[in-house]
Amino acid sequence: MKIEAGDRVAVEYIGRLEDGTVFGTSKYAVAVEHGLADAEDREPSDYEPLAFTVGEGDVIEGLDEAVRGMRVGDQETVHVPPDAAYGEVRSDRVREYDPETFERMVGESPAVGLHVHAQNGLHGDVVTVHEDAVEVDFNHELAGKTLVFEVEIVDHQRDE
Repeated sequence: MKIEAGDRVAVEYIGRLEDGTVFGTSKYAVAVEHGLADAEDREPSDYEPLAFTVGEGDVIEGLDEAVRGMRVGDQETVHVPPDAAYGEVRSDRVREYDPETFERMVGESPAVGLHVHAQNGLHGDVVTVHEDAVEVDFNHELAGKTLVFEVEIVDHQRDE
């Protein structure tokens, strides 16, 4: 039975950037091998197939579209461009703050690489710190990138 909108699926996956860097996976051994998991700190059970309902917006558009028409046991490598993943990098998502304002909002001194959670639900990273300004990039970390997924369909259910 081919996968279609409304079906519940589970996929094993390895997500890479075009340069081969692994950014996410459902496979524990791959996570350890690529430094995404520390063998001492994480349990293999923390890694399991990604389950979602096709067409419900549970995953990025490119992955959702890619599984349609596949069957359990099918394996494919899928290239997902930015417009079907996390979008392009947008300059309006890089915000500048006065250092004192930043410290009051975040409760920490600004430092390049610091990950912050804004009250509006956005997550960002401090990208520059100057004497008079702190820049925070609220773009998704994978924005502007083509993503390459190795996927295998491991489960498929359809409500009849």
